[in-house]
Amino acid sequence: MAAAKATDGAHGPRAGSRGGPADSARAHDSGDDVAALTYEVAIAELEAIIARIESGEIPLEESLRQYRRGAALVRRCRDVLDAAKTEVQRISAADLAKGEAPR
Repeated sequence: MAAAKATDGAHGPRAGSRGGPADSARAHDSGDDVAALTYEVAIAELEAIIARIESGEIPLEESLRQYRRGAALVRRCRDVLDAAKTEVQRISAADLAKGEAPR
């Protein structure tokens, strides 16, 4: 959870931004901007959201906004993992077609 602590910031509903990627990404509740996030950034932000919600220190409405953002981040992570799985399968199939062992 070290990544969550590093990106967590203040616990208030409108915490001041430090200008990092997780802060700018957190500014959008709809989740529309998650498509550009790397897997690592998305996971770190998701861990931070979970920590804030579990802390119980933010109001219910903010928790719901954060939950929606977290759901978008989970979808992004699944998409990245699915793409990676597809790529590994493609590489393995190409290696097998050449008669090579997968690397």
